[in-house]
Amino acid sequence: MMTKRASAERGYADHGWLKSFHSFSFAGYYDPAHMGFGNLRVINEDRVAPGRGFGTHGHRDMEIISYVLSGELAHKDSMGNVVGIPPGDVQRMSAGTGVQHSEFNHAPEQTTHFLQIWIEPERTGIAPGYEQKSFSDAEKRGKLRLVASPDAADGSVLIHADVRLYAGLFDAGESATLALNAGRKTYVHLVRGQLEVNGQPLEAGDALALQAEAQLTLTHGRAAEVLVFDLAP
Repeated sequence: MMTKRASAERGYADHGWLKSFHSFSFAGYYDPAHMGFGNLRVINEDRVAPGRGFGTHGHRDMEIISYVLSGELAHKDSMGNVVGIPPGDVQRMSAGTGVQHSEFNHAPEQTTHFLQIWIEPERTGIAPGYEQKSFSDAEKRGKLRLVASPDAADGSVLIHADVRLYAGLFDAGESATLALNAGRKTYVHLVRGQLEVNGQPLEAGDALALQAEAQLTLTHGRAAEVLVFDLAP
């Protein structure tokens, strides 16, 4: 079973300095039909204006991934991490028992475009943690590269949740398949470009939720960047 979630169907918030699309209910956007999918709780596509950002705020008991598309995101947290997140990096912050952090775009002229992803952890009350790794375009070109997993397989970022996250880049003539466990859930989010997923055409911002499917097939990409979530039932 496959269910398409068109980009235009997402929630949207314009705060002036922040423009954000919400795949699932978040803050002032509430849709009882889209509260998350499996243990995937949030995908926010954020654009942060030059010189602006999220002031210091707190999180608890959530695995948070930042995936930057353009510009750079400056991260600072109560664990002592002060880093920049450029495109190609995957940052994982485990909020656990509680963490404070801020995220800013310090560039004077360039907007920072990134995805903020929240995943429910396997267990609550863990110690807060942080990890960041870079994955080159070559690693993702015409294939699905594992970038986050519960066992840090293949050099992926360790995430404290029953989720495997893949990233891929696809142009004409490039394709990939991924065997699926029909008892689990799969969520495909097209970050940009165009791509066919199991024969379903997607445009930038579209998503496809899959259940009881045995295989994922990605074809006919045009400047496509895609994230694939293999999720707990």
